[in-house]
Formats: sequence, structure tokens, C-alpha cells
Amino acid sequence: MTNGCILQAILLLCFFTTTALAVNYELLRYQQRRSNLASQRLLWMLNRNLQYCLEDRMDFEVPEEIKQPQQFQKEETVWVMHEMLQQIFDILTRNSSSTGWNETIAENLYMELYQQMCHLETALKKIKGEKDFTWGSMTTVLNLKKYYLRIALYLEDKLYSKCAWTVVHMEILRNFSFLNRLTGYLHN
Repeated sequence: MTNGCILQAILLLCFFTTTALAVNYELLRYQQRRSNLASQRLLWMLNRNLQYCLEDRMDFEVPEEIKQPQQFQKEETVWVMHEMLQQIFDILTRNSSSTGWNETIAENLYMELYQQMCHLETALKKIKGEKDFTWGSMTTVLNLKKYYLRIALYLEDKLYSKCAWTVVHMEILRNFSFLNRLTGYLHN
């Protein structure tokens, strides 16, 4: 009888442990939506005097799979969103002294992006801990890295001019529409 109670207690403990360790996609989706909106608001506040810089505009060629993300599993969506935010963070913090941005707003944006990445990293660690999960194709992440490299090289080529930053600023705002769409796929 005692062994039966111990076995039940162990099974119950295992159930609660795996439930607690499982990724809560609803919570993650809520956190990401809130952070996406806050980041977009901060991005708009960064540069209220947008120059149009029509001669500097460029198509950076967003990967098609980001435009049409319905083929992703939830786990892959988390991975892709993390990669996008990491790349956006890296670009925004690159030689940004020439942007003329309000430093307080820029710092708030960097903190918001960092918090988003932390939430996603926590989820990724839990996902990696799941025994039956295998990552999908690396092609999407490689395409994303190429896309963001084109943006970084564009900035470098334009010597981080105000017009170049304006073009990149608008491209990153566009990225948040894709991030919002990806966030919508994070439901349990």
C-alpha cells in the first residue's frame, strides 16, 4: 500500500514537473504581442522627422518563408522570431551614433528587444529539452541571416548616413508586421 502511494506521488510529481517545464505558448504569445507593440511604438518615436530619401530606397528581399509563415511549427516559429529579433538588435546597435535618435528612446527600444529575446530564449531552452523535437530546415535561418547581412552591408556602403538609417528604420518597422504575424501562430 505504501509503495502504491509513493508511486502515485512520484507520477504526480513527474506530471507537474513536465507541465511546468513545457512551453506555455499562450503566455509567450501574449508577451511577444505586448513587446512587439511596445517596440513598434518606440521605433516610431525614434525618428519622427523621417526623411523620405527616395533615391536611397532598396528592396532587401525579405525571405518568402517569413512572408508566408504558416508552414512553421510553433517551435520553429519561436526560433525564427528569436533570430529576427537578434539580428534587428545587432543592426540597431551598430554605429547608431549617426542616426540622430533620441538616446533615451533608443535605450528603451534596446531593452524591449532584449526582453523579447530573453522570453524566446527561455522557450527555446525548454523546446530543446523536449526529447521528441527536431529542428526543421536551417534554410529559413540562413535566408534570414543573408537578408539582415544585406541590410548591414547597405548601411556600411552608405556610410551610416541619415537617409540610410531612415531606409533601414522603415525596413525594421516592416519586420514587426512579420513578427506580429509569426506571433499569431504561437497558440496552444
